Amino acid sequence: MDRNTNFLLPRRALFAGSAAAAFAPVLLATPAGAASAPAAAPSAVIDVNRARAAPIPVAIPDFAGADADSRALGHNIAQVITADLANCGLFKPIDPAGFVQNAATGDVPDWSAWRNIGAQALISGRVADAGGGKVRVEFRLWDILPQQQIQGTAYTTANSNWRRISHIIADVVYERLLGEKGYFDTRIVYVANTGPRSRRTKRLAVMDQDSANNRFLTDGTWMVLTPRFHPTRDEIAYMSYANDRPRVYIFDLASGRQRLLGEWQGMTFAPRFSPDGASVILSATHDIGSNIFVLDLAGGHERQLTNSGAIDTSPCFSPDGSQIVFNSDRGGDQQLYVMNADGGNVRRISYGQGRYATPVWSPRGDLIAFTRLGSGNWSIGVMQPDGSGERILSEGFSVEGPTFCPNGRVLMFWRDTPARNASGAGYSSRLVSIDITGFNERMVQTSTDASDPAWSPLGA
Repeated sequence: MDRNTNFLLPRRALFAGSAAAAFAPVLLATPAGAASAPAAAPSAVIDVNRARAAPIPVAIPDFAGADADSRALGHNIAQVITADLANCGLFKPIDPAGFVQNAATGDVPDWSAWRNIGAQALISGRVADAGGGKVRVEFRLWDILPQQQIQGTAYTTANSNWRRISHIIADVVYERLLGEKGYFDTRIVYVANTGPRSRRTKRLAVMDQDSANNRFLTDGTWMVLTPRFHPTRDEIAYMSYANDRPRVYIFDLASGRQRLLGEWQGMTFAPRFSPDGASVILSATHDIGSNIFVLDLAGGHERQLTNSGAIDTSPCFSPDGSQIVFNSDRGGDQQLYVMNADGGNVRRISYGQGRYATPVWSPRGDLIAFTRLGSGNWSIGVMQPDGSGERILSEGFSVEGPTFCPNGRVLMFWRDTPARNASGAGYSSRLVSIDITGFNERMVQTSTDASDPAWSPLGA
């Protein structure tokens, strides 16, 4: 087994027991003299499609504080919020050099002053020491054009959680201005790659979606591949070559313990949790091919879903658990298929030029992302669940392994850069994110080469 090198405190523990009350948001009253938007409906400054072409100009001053430590923390919080909103490509933070008012106190803004520098939204806030190692962070979101406050919330939590508070605030802003949930309070699990191309060391690693708080979970004694988050628990399913036998394991982020998931005669690979987290779907070798199985986590009962005599692999449930997408060479070439959750009603959905692999269903249920290899070129694309509307989002020497963020708006995958010479010098693998419309492709920072990304659920 890979030996654990770092244990992680479960993020959901922040909300457990007595911590829940301390972390729970408290709505702030609208200051006198400011209009308030109805609480039940988001006040969208601009819709998502228009924001893609013209990002929303938003002003984010440093959060105020009564002492130097609070002001420093207020600056850091504003910086994280700014980076979250800027990196998604749908917002355009305004240069602080142009700010004309100290709006960090939560007072009613000078509407005309902010409007004159092009701001359509303003985020103001304050940080205060709450005692006992805790901090109170409050923020207000202002819609400049109709001159109203559309959100006011305060959070009290441990000082060490300040980055997470920043992401939560960015999620609230995203949802209030765009009308759909954000994805900034999430993590990415991936495979960290080091060493020469011919002898790569592969370790499990996890980080916040903005690349902060990176931690290695295993030490690289055994190769690991394809990690996937549990939908409700702090667990990861992944493939490992422990003792040189390819098997699927479960890694508990709270304890660092790992356990084998069942025992098959051949190799097991490509694990994914079901939407309810009660089972794992995976592939297992059988004679000369591989079949798809579902393993119940509570009782250990397994069900075989395919028996085509071909290579059936990379299964992924639809968000409602009623269907499964997978790839198979049963038709003579590697293509995508969809079947019912019981293995019935199998139908092919991919008909483009090339071979298809690594399908993954969007959390929205409206798209399936995939890897395609055709004419010597790799690409990442999406199609509708019936196979229609196929679109290629990114191409390259080698791009592979898409994963959706929780709101289905962004994909992450990995891109290989070819070696400069026969010895392998210059080769690298990096994580990349891109909007599902094909814009805002950007490199994701990691401390090592990286592959096999998987996005956590929101708040995980």
